[in-house]
Amino acid sequence: MLAVLVNQLPARLSPSNHYVGDDCTKSKIVPMTPSFRDTLETFENSYPDRNYTIEIICPEFTSVCPKTGQPDFGMLTFEYIPDKLCVELKSLKLYLQLYRNKGIFYEKVSNMILDDFVAATQPRQAMLTAEFTPRGGISSIIKVQYAIEQA
Repeated sequence: MLAVLVNQLPARLSPSNHYVGDDCTKSKIVPMTPSFRDTLETFENSYPDRNYTIEIICPEFTSVCPKTGQPDFGMLTFEYIPDKLCVELKSLKLYLQLYRNKGIFYEKVSNMILDDFVAATQPRQAMLTAEFTPRGGISSIIKVQYAIEQA
């Protein structure tokens, strides 16, 4: 079913748009909104005085190539040192699923995801490693980092 829908996608998708609805060929393209970020929920860190690393592995990330309309598959690994807040995992899963039909380049989606993650959790440090599966014999690994600037 997915292959049928992908073949029906237009040759180019605007990076700032995504499809909504079940049938991509009949659905309207709508702009992305900051409400994607609102999907992320947090809870209080039980040990805010201690530096420790949380690693979250999301092996089934999907988006769409904005140039070809073909699906992109990747594994996202979040590593962060929380401050006062930690991310709630189900909300992270639901947030990542919002990108499933979004036409966006690897570099942009990786940076957008980390920006949203940092805005929601306000960690001391964070790194997102996005490992995308090969296409045309070439694979990409995007690493995006954030650290609180020391004054």
